[in-house]
Amino acid sequence: MSLQCRSLGKSFEVNWCSIHHSFPTREARILHQLTANDITSQSPASSGSLTERKFNLPARQSSFTLERPVTHHLSRRAVSPASVVNVIPPRLPALGSDNVTMSSRYAVVSLPLGVFDSNDKADAISSLSATISPDNGSVSSFSIPDFKIGTLDALVQQADDLTKLETTCHAVVAKVGESLRSVLNNDEERLASYKMVNDKPTEQYLRTFTWNKIRYRSDKSLGELIDILQKELVTVDNDVKTKFNQHNAVKSSLAALQRRQTGNLSTKSLTPIVNPKLLVQDSEYIETHLIAVPNNNKKEFIKSYETLSPMVVPRSSVEVDHDDEFTLYAVATFKKFSAEFIHKCREQKWTPRQYAYVEGGREEEQRELDRVTNEERKVCGEALRIGRTGWSESVMVWIHVLTLRVFVEAVLRYGLPLDYVTALVKTTPKLAPKVKSALDSSYSYLGGNAFGRDKRGRVTKDDAAMTSEMAAAGLGTGEGHEYTAYVYYELEFP
Repeated sequence: MSLQCRSLGKSFEVNWCSIHHSFPTREARILHQLTANDITSQSPASSGSLTERKFNLPARQSSFTLERPVTHHLSRRAVSPASVVNVIPPRLPALGSDNVTMSSRYAVVSLPLGVFDSNDKADAISSLSATISPDNGSVSSFSIPDFKIGTLDALVQQADDLTKLETTCHAVVAKVGESLRSVLNNDEERLASYKMVNDKPTEQYLRTFTWNKIRYRSDKSLGELIDILQKELVTVDNDVKTKFNQHNAVKSSLAALQRRQTGNLSTKSLTPIVNPKLLVQDSEYIETHLIAVPNNNKKEFIKSYETLSPMVVPRSSVEVDHDDEFTLYAVATFKKFSAEFIHKCREQKWTPRQYAYVEGGREEEQRELDRVTNEERKVCGEALRIGRTGWSESVMVWIHVLTLRVFVEAVLRYGLPLDYVTALVKTTPKLAPKVKSALDSSYSYLGGNAFGRDKRGRVTKDDAAMTSEMAAAGLGTGEGHEYTAYVYYELEFP
């Protein structure tokens, strides 16, 4: 079967059997760059248990055969031309596959239809894809309705409002994602199951996005749509914040109770430890104090506790319990000098423990622990449900705000009629600069003669009048600011 690689413009024939390694490095790179998206079949597979495919390489080629598609780096080990080595490397997913674990970055690009050779939008998308190159990113159409357009002054103000609102959207989405991550203890698999939008994975929702005409009727004015989206975002933010704050409070209470059950003798609950018979109770003059003493200070405590303050009952110290860090003693003093005794203990870095015997206290503590444990479990479930809904709603608001921003910016840049082509580019953080560079090379002329560009793609010519117009249109200015001559916005999900 012969194959055509669109991105490389090369014709290949493949024989799936085995491989000779004596071929130039360039051919190895060609093989590495082949993916399922790059290859289209031109003829049916030949008969036999293995499909016979042969690669016709350019000059300096060396014939070789493959046992299966090679989508990974081939060994650089020198092998004689006559030798045959079976190579079955792992398949790499094609760009755009949902199985890719590398983080994705998206860009929304809008261009006038007139810059393309064809007036057909599908042809324009294909041309844009060729400009960017499938090696750098996949391109798909991004649908934007024709909204009602008000005055120029209103559009300029709306461009500014949408810029700020999109920044807020990103912050809310990031906050919701971080809250979910905290509750799920960084479990990436479970986190992915909660980051759904309309029961779709977030990136799938973006790639298949259509404007929600039921919730956000396109016959409303841009100002009304912006207000609706802003109010929804505030509601989502408040709901998520309230529920997760509640969960954090309950979680803190539970952690405190658990520490009292599992800590050392200087912090843990003494209810299940202290025998009430060791305490002097119902006495008008004498009371018992419980002191947690570090184990390395036990001898010093026994030697000096009777002289720490007046009226300490001699030989009254009793070891109640001990652990790896502390020993708990009970000491009797006259109430009149209790405050002084406790103060002297603290000076010695011994820890006085407040304790009052309550009948049934042990059972009550266990009931409280069980109650807070159940409450934490309940509130955790509620927080996860609110978090999942909050993620879905905030991402939907974000993409709708971005859609409005692209539309308003396109109108301000390109004017009427609304003959624009808008595309979604999926790439990676590493390849995004190449996407931008390819677009700049082809479409920077849209900025006109007023905008010269240096090698880094930044504005090099800027008169006062144009600076004012750029600022009014929501296009940032200033030294070091990168300006694009076309509508271009990047986004990356946190």
